[in-house]
Amino acid sequence: MTVAALVVVLAVTAGFLVRAVVARRRTERRVEAAAERLERALPDLGPGPDGQPAPVRLERAVGAAAAGLDEARVTARRLAGALEAVPHGVVVCDPTGREVFRNQAAAGFAGSRHGAALVERAVQEQLRAARAGTSEPRVLELYGPPPVVLAISAAPLDQPSGTGAVAVVDDVSERRRLEAVRRDFVANMGHELKTPVGALGLLADTIASEDDPAVTRRLAERMAGEAVRVGRIVDDLLDLSRIEAEEAPRREPVPVPVHAVVAEAVERARPLAGARRIAIDAAGLPRHHIVRGDRGQLVSAVVNLLENACKYSDEGSTVEVRSRSAGATVEIDVRDSGIGIPARDLERVFERFYRVDPARSRQTGGTGLGLSIVRHVATNHGGDVRVASREGEGSTFTLRLPSAPAGAGAGAGAGPATAPAAKEAEAR
Repeated sequence: MTVAALVVVLAVTAGFLVRAVVARRRTERRVEAAAERLERALPDLGPGPDGQPAPVRLERAVGAAAAGLDEARVTARRLAGALEAVPHGVVVCDPTGREVFRNQAAAGFAGSRHGAALVERAVQEQLRAARAGTSEPRVLELYGPPPVVLAISAAPLDQPSGTGAVAVVDDVSERRRLEAVRRDFVANMGHELKTPVGALGLLADTIASEDDPAVTRRLAERMAGEAVRVGRIVDDLLDLSRIEAEEAPRREPVPVPVHAVVAEAVERARPLAGARRIAIDAAGLPRHHIVRGDRGQLVSAVVNLLENACKYSDEGSTVEVRSRSAGATVEIDVRDSGIGIPARDLERVFERFYRVDPARSRQTGGTGLGLSIVRHVATNHGGDVRVASREGEGSTFTLRLPSAPAGAGAGAGAGPATAPAAKEAEAR
């Protein structure tokens, strides 16, 4: 449902609510006035046409009015309950601008915090504009943290005493985020696929016209490299899709030694590190650090952290991997001395397809999915991932995972890589 349609629906509901409240108040005033008049005239009244004394007739009339009042109250409560069930903020005012209803979702806007005060002011402006017939939808962006985007709309409410108004506040933050992800996906995938596919076409044309076997062999090797690049893009997309769909590891969690996970991850990241002449220092990891989970997912997470560190480090530098125990948690640190991350980007680096430096990312390649995969693996295992960075001084990514119970053995996860994992490592 669009915001405009939602405003219309809520305007109708709010209109019924206002009319019910107004009707109840009018009934109350009429009952009170009639009771006062009857009380004054009671001594002069005789029996009615049916022979009933005046007090009995008065009691019946008051009872009928009270029943009508109760019905108006029930209707008002039902309508108020319906508006309370709406997840959007709803504020209703009467023709004088006096607030007659505010649901719980809108209650926080009346606070004194800076963001809440901005929202409340926007709501009041929209209500005044709607009562004057000049309201236009408005989008309010609060930069947080976390950032919030609110769509505020208002519509007039026709009442016997004039025109009131209803304002609706819709949190569209997630919608905006998904739109940004979609745009990033189109931009990144378009570039990442266009480059190797274009190279494959060019290389194929060159091979078709080449007679020298040595040159043909080199061109074929280049084609194989570009094909591998396309394959890795597809693998990243499939990995993320699979991991996001799992609320828990795919297989039964088993005790997994952290040092074994890191060792396998280092082997898989070694080709990229070697190409950039980057050393990976993972020596001396304690062998008693054990977590429970899916070994394949955990290796994938550490590989992505290592490859991310290698891509954004200077050639000839060193990437360090360390692990430590912190209570019931094992923390794996991947530290580099590369370009670092600006403070404004720290909250977004784990989003799908988000790139801190798009220009450099184009040079280093990749889909922008690696850190998102790390975050989902951590979540699937009941942990999280954090980053500490200073621009120009490097970054430290910390993967935090619940440790296995004391005395847990290495189980199935302690042994050498399984055949599929070994093949995957060899292919990469």
